[in-house]
Amino acid sequence: MTTIDDVAEWMKSQVNASVRLYQENAVYKIKHLFGDDFVYKNANGNLSIDKKVLARFKKITADDIIWDRGDKAWRKRNSRDKPGRQQE
Repeated sequence: MTTIDDVAEWMKSQVNASVRLYQENAVYKIKHLFGDDFVYKNANGNLSIDKKVLARFKKITADDIIWDRGDKAWRKRNSRDKPGRQQE
């Protein structure tokens, strides 16, 4: 049985294997690979990653991976990034 940890670890592996993990691509891959239990439709009717998955992902990646708001994607932190999880 797939767990929240499995999905969060998958997300981490995707970021580590590529330059970026785009939210829009990730949510559809999660739905396809892991099922509907790990996604939901938000208030705007868009498919979103379950908040428990995102919380676990944040916990296991600590400060190594950041959220790039402009790209709507996660990526590895680099030396030019400001402190904190979210970057412009």
